[in-house]
Amino acid sequence: MNKEALALSICETLQKKGYLAYFAGGYVRDKILQVPSDDIDIATDASPETIQSLFSKTIPLGIAFGIIMVIEQNHSFEVATFRKDLRYEDGRRPQEVAFCSAEEDAQRRDFTINGMFYNPLDQEVIDYVSGEEDLKKGIIRAIGDPFLRFEEDKLRLIRACRFAAKLNFKIDGKTEQAMLAEASSFLISVSIERVTQELKKMAHNHFDRGLKLLFNFNLLQEIFPSLKHRTRDEIDSCLSSFKHMPKDTPMVLFLLELFPKLSSEQQIEWMESLKLSNEDIKVASFCLEGRKLYTQAPPLKEWVYFYAHPYSKLCQKVIAARFSDEKRKKILEENHSRELKLKAHIERKKANKPLITSAHLMQHGVSAGKKLGELLKKAEEIIIEYDLTKPEEAIEMLKKTSIWKA
Repeated sequence: MNKEALALSICETLQKKGYLAYFAGGYVRDKILQVPSDDIDIATDASPETIQSLFSKTIPLGIAFGIIMVIEQNHSFEVATFRKDLRYEDGRRPQEVAFCSAEEDAQRRDFTINGMFYNPLDQEVIDYVSGEEDLKKGIIRAIGDPFLRFEEDKLRLIRACRFAAKLNFKIDGKTEQAMLAEASSFLISVSIERVTQELKKMAHNHFDRGLKLLFNFNLLQEIFPSLKHRTRDEIDSCLSSFKHMPKDTPMVLFLLELFPKLSSEQQIEWMESLKLSNEDIKVASFCLEGRKLYTQAPPLKEWVYFYAHPYSKLCQKVIAARFSDEKRKKILEENHSRELKLKAHIERKKANKPLITSAHLMQHGVSAGKKLGELLKKAEEIIIEYDLTKPEEAIEMLKKTSIWKA
């Protein structure tokens, strides 16, 4: 069974026992928009204990908040009891909740387009917040008092921008006012890890549009204080390369475009401040080093190492994205030509099979130590520069260098 069918069977089990059970949130929005979605959460008036008793494999994710994870055929579903949130003190989560009706549950959610339910058994949308109407109008509107919604969870400020960018919707006027008022304090109560996760979700859904919205609401400047003195035109210019970057570009490489004048050390500093993964920092660091190749005249060895790296293809396209159509085409053609010319050496580097090894040098009387290491590096330069294929040829040329004679 596919995930949707499994979710339907969970609702069916609950409804047969006399409980309400609906799909909730993002799935309903996407269904109305006719967008495929497997992000299925289930809301019910059954208690957490009842949910646990009805299904054989469950995990109490947040039993105090009425959230139980139900596992069916290796798929997991959050099944939550309808609730209203009572006291908020940290700008993130309620201190306590009370179980309630579906209508009251809808009122605690963030935006009208995310506040609808769907009964999969009779295929009916249950809409207490005018979400369908706002979907038709193309509006992001906070449910109820927008100031209250953002005070409850400040991350909703970024979520509003993410949904507006993804769907190309406008943000409702009152919601806008609340966002502008709350922007300066949102990082006080939102962890940077949660911010980073939202940015990653935004990255492949019109990220340039999303970042412009974040800038317009002074949120981007809160995340990156170095942008506080940048103008909208400067931000627009930085984001102009996005349309030429591959769709699978990691979020961190998009964000690099915001900081073209920072040193490599400063770039690493802001990446670390976002608590990015080591993998993210590695790909960004590689791309930063790769950019230097296009502004210098490096030895061919540096190009070989660049092309042999698993991130090379992606970084070539990201680097070229900054340039005009004509220049971008020329850069990519030059890359292709250079890569073909160096193909044998690139494959050798990928396979970690150097033409000259320590054993070769020792056979010619070179002892282990600093000199041997320097000769190995020089040998690689010579082999690539002169396109050598035989160790003897490389040794003969190496013997003529100052390193060998030292």
